[in-house]
Amino acid sequence: MEAYLVVASVIAAGVLLFVGAMGAARALRPRVDSPEKALTYESGVDPVGHGWAQSQIRYYLYAFLYLIFAVDAVYLFPWVTVVASLGWATVAEMGVFVGVIAIGLIHAIRRGVLRWI
Repeated sequence: MEAYLVVASVIAAGVLLFVGAMGAARALRPRVDSPEKALTYESGVDPVGHGWAQSQIRYYLYAFLYLIFAVDAVYLFPWVTVVASLGWATVAEMGVFVGVIAIGLIHAIRRGVLRWI
C-alpha cells in the first residue's frame, strides 16, 4: 500500500507545483488591457482580409510522414540500447513494428506521395 502512497504524493506534489507556478505567474505579471492586445498577430504581419486560406494537402502528408518516422526513431533508438538483455522475442516484435512502418512507406511511394515534381 505504501507504493500507492508514494505515487499519490508525487502526483500531488506535481499538481501543487503547477498550481503554485501558475498562481505566482498570475500574481506577478503586469496586466494592462489595450485594443492592440486584442488584435490577431501572426509572424509580424498585420491581419488583412478574412481568415480563410487554402493550402495544399501534400504539405500535411510530408508532416505526417515525418511524424511517423520520428515516432519510429523514438521507439527504435532506446530499444537498440537494451535489445541484448530483452531476448529474441523483442527482435521479432521490433521486426513487426518496422515492417508496419515499411508497409506504410511502400504505400506512400506507390501513391506518389514522395514525388517532388
